[in-house]
Parts: sequence; C-alpha cells; structure tokens
Amino acid sequence: MLLLFETFQSPNGCIMLSFLLYCFIILCCVHHHVTLKDEEAIPLISKYFNTKRRYEEVNPYVRQDILAVNRSILQPPSSQCREIHLTAIIRHGTRYPTAKNIKEMQQLHNIVLNNSIGEHSWLREILTQWTMWYIEDMDGRLVQKGVEDLKHLAIRLTRLFPSMISEEKLRGGLIRFITSSKDRCVNSTLSFKAALTEMWAIRDVEFGHEVNDALMRFFEQCTRFVQEVDKNQSAVIDVQKFKQGPEMMRVQEKIAEHLGVPSSFITYDLAEAAFFLCTYEFAVKAINSPWCQLFDEDDAKIIEYASDLREFWKRGYGHDINSKSSCILFHDLFSRLDKAANENKLRQQVSEAVTVQIGHADTLLPLLTLLGFFKDTVPLTSTNYASQTQRSFRTSHMMPYAANFLLVLYDCGEGVIRLQPLLNEKPLTFPGLTDQQVSMPLYEDVRKHYRDLLNGCDFETECQLFNNPAEV
Repeated sequence: MLLLFETFQSPNGCIMLSFLLYCFIILCCVHHHVTLKDEEAIPLISKYFNTKRRYEEVNPYVRQDILAVNRSILQPPSSQCREIHLTAIIRHGTRYPTAKNIKEMQQLHNIVLNNSIGEHSWLREILTQWTMWYIEDMDGRLVQKGVEDLKHLAIRLTRLFPSMISEEKLRGGLIRFITSSKDRCVNSTLSFKAALTEMWAIRDVEFGHEVNDALMRFFEQCTRFVQEVDKNQSAVIDVQKFKQGPEMMRVQEKIAEHLGVPSSFITYDLAEAAFFLCTYEFAVKAINSPWCQLFDEDDAKIIEYASDLREFWKRGYGHDINSKSSCILFHDLFSRLDKAANENKLRQQVSEAVTVQIGHADTLLPLLTLLGFFKDTVPLTSTNYASQTQRSFRTSHMMPYAANFLLVLYDCGEGVIRLQPLLNEKPLTFPGLTDQQVSMPLYEDVRKHYRDLLNGCDFETECQLFNNPAEV
C-alpha cells in the first residue's frame, strides 16, 4: 500500500491512477454486460416450466455459485443436536424429451417450415437458422447437464451434511445407493457417486448401487393405480376439459397467429410441443430459444396450469390411490428412520447413515402427497384456473430436474430425536404438526401424526384392483 501511495505521489502518478480507474470502469462494464447477458439468456417465462425447470431457477442463489449452500437453514434447536441419519430421495437430472414429445416437436417444426408466413425476426430465425436436432433415439436419456446436476447436488449435500456424507462413511459401507432401472436414473446415480469419489480422489474401490423398481417405480406395479387412473381417461376428465376450454383455445389461436398458420393446425399437443421446444432448449443448452417468443406470461401460466392439472389428477390429490401407490416407499422410509433411531438409542453405530434413492418426479409427487405437503383447500379443476393463481400444488416450484426430498434425523441428547424435512435444500414443515420447532419436530410426534399410515397403507391391499375400474 505504501509503495502504491508513493507511486501516486510521483509525477506520473496521476496518469497511472487515471489508467487504473479507467481499467476499473471497463471491468465493471464488462461484468455488468456479462450479468445482463446472463439474465437475457433466461426466458422470461422460465418460472412456469413445470417439471422441465432447471434446478437453478428454483434455487437462484446457485446461479452465481453452483456449489453454494445455505448452512443457516440447518439450525437445530440446541447445540447438542447432531445428525445421525440422512435419506435423500432425488429425481434424476436434466434429460432429453421423450420419443413421444420429440415426434410432436418434429411435427410442429414441419408445419412451421412449410406453412409459416410472417416477418417476426424470431420467426425468421426459426425458419432459416434453427435446426431440428432432437431425434427419437434420445427418448428421455440423461444429458450432460443432468450429469452435472447430480454431481453438483452431491457436493452441496456433502457441504451441508459433512458428518453424514463423508469419505469415512462411504468407505465404511454406511452410504447406500438405490435407483430406478431407467437409464436416466442409473446414470444420475453414477454421477452422484462419481462426484464423491472424484472429490476424495478414491481410485482403489468402487461403490455399487441397487436397482429397485418396486421402490422407485412403484406406480407401474400398483395395479389399481394403473387401471383406475393411469389408463383411465375418465380419471383425468378435468385435464381434457381444460385443454379444450377457452383459456387454452386462446393460447392455441395466439400461437397460430404468431406463426402465420391456420388456427386449425395448432392442436393442444402442438401448442405444448412449442412450449417444450422453449423449455428443453433452455434446460439442455441454456439457450433462450426463438420458440420462447411464441408465449407471453399469460400463455405460460395457462400451459403451466394444464400440466399441474395433469399431475394433480394423476400423481397428486386428485385420487386417493395416487398417493397410496407410494405406501411401499413410505414404509421403507420410516422403517429406515426407526432402525437408525433405535440403533442410536442403543448407542450402536447407525448401520445406514445415508441412503440415496434416485427416481422420478412420479416417484416424489405421490410420496409428498401421501405426507400431506402442498395441499390446497380447493382441488384443482378445469373451471377454477383464475382462482388457483396462488396454489400450493405447483410443480414449477416443487419438482425441477434433480428435485430432492431430504429427511434428516437428529439426536438432540437425553433421548430426544428430531426429524427435519427439506425439499430442494429448503426446510419444509410437516402439515398438521404444532411443535414449536416446526421445521424440526420430535420424531415421536411425526410418527404419531402418521400413525394411521404406519399402521395401514399396505401396498398390496391398496393396489388390489376393484371390480369396476371406471369408478375412481
């Protein structure tokens, strides 16, 4: 500092100071330009991307630092509290569209190429510069961004829970990995593990994982759910009505007008395909695609609601069997928590310190519903869109790529065990619990709150098919 001060006192000091100030201003401008550019790269409608949303949009602080964690959210009621078990149920990372979606995207692109007339600059870009690069073989596979999603999440969870996710526990076999059989889930699991082994430079041992579709794809194996809801159009009649309703028809007409094609060309499926072209370009490539210009905020809200309606009636509160199909995962979760609590009570080492289970949005939504999270007082229907703008059941907030439901068990001394739920690294409150420590209630109180499910909720019984599959 003294040398710098003496330099500025020299005859050329003022010149040097001016030069440094000039450089500083340029750097600030460059930084400001980058920031603006980054912001411009985010579609204005990205907050309505449902289950196709990037994790960074749900937790914006990780945009600045993808490995940032907020330790302040983990504030036990006393300094005596220490973590003894962590279960993480995680959705796979960013993926390609499904083959079905890709076919619809290709169909829309062909309609635009062969029929569009208009002078919008973004439309000229679609017609002359944008290439349909999606192919059906991609069919929901994990993309490189999805690999990074799980690697970054693994590192953040290690920072949040260093006593749980540690090299010692990994090497000691105290961290268990369970996955759905789908490639995107298996590869997400491999990515999570790779982050840990790379971080700790572990090269002398490999860590396995268990493929368990009974737990992670229970929805396929619940016969009653498959027949009464998944394959039953009458179970989602509200979804169909909304797709054919006035709000959605206006969106379709606006898309046709923007593209300069006859309105009869744009069905709901093709309107959704246009929205997907916007969402996937951003999720996979971080590009604010010209396809995004087809939608204003009102349009995006309507398409978001159509998607939420589908999730509500097929995975959420629409039908009782939706959540009951997750009974097997519910019991697996609580039996693990019970075991950890009992081992800790007996002053034994907790044999499964961390469980990482990787599945789908369709794995997480029924479980969150069974536990009572994000329940609105009025169900979502085809006719109450306008009154549901503040709804809790909103997949854009709940279920981005790499969404994660965490349950952390704490020993707080003198036999006191507490449980903290988190969604996407943010604390949740168990609905219906009045403990003063609402974000970290007594585990005993949580078990009492869910006692009916713990004493019942038998997967085989719940999933038994009744006589008339049309009655739901």
